[in-house]
Amino acid sequence: MKKMMVILLTLGLAGCSTYAVPRYSVSTDTVAALRAVGDVQVEVGEFLSAKPTGPNDRPGEIMCRGVGPIKTPDGESYAEYVRKALISELIIANIYSKEAPIELTGSITALDFESMGGSWTVGLELRSSNGKSVAITNTYKYQSSFYGETACNQTAQAGLGAIQDAIRAAVTHKDFPALLEL
Repeated sequence: MKKMMVILLTLGLAGCSTYAVPRYSVSTDTVAALRAVGDVQVEVGEFLSAKPTGPNDRPGEIMCRGVGPIKTPDGESYAEYVRKALISELIIANIYSKEAPIELTGSITALDFESMGGSWTVGLELRSSNGKSVAITNTYKYQSSFYGETACNQTAQAGLGAIQDAIRAAVTHKDFPALLEL
């Protein structure tokens, strides 16, 4: 009976780990690409997720193995995390304005990771108020681990690079400048 109590107490105290993707930081390559677009101003509207990330996942978290969820740093949805990331890039590139005549909206069309092989897949569609759009799917590779706790931590840390690469892929897409035309 005493052993059973110890086991139950241990199971009750044992919980899942929670991991957070780092706060977004701008990419110099993305800022340079945005500055090269020219003298334009753009607003950023709503971003949505086209589909849930998984059956047990919530908008701001994706389950990593059986170890625990990978969340956004402020608990917002991944769509909002990407939206704020794009706004950060546009602000530093000096082309963001809340009063701009062009508004970009977006959809996260894919967002998942493979913690055993070490990759994030991010699908992003940007739509302009002028009717044009750009869609990309980007795979970001990183070093993972067989051990669940380490792999999930490395996966969370790699989430920042995955989002940076996806935004860079979208703004360097050959059709992106057309999204900013009046």
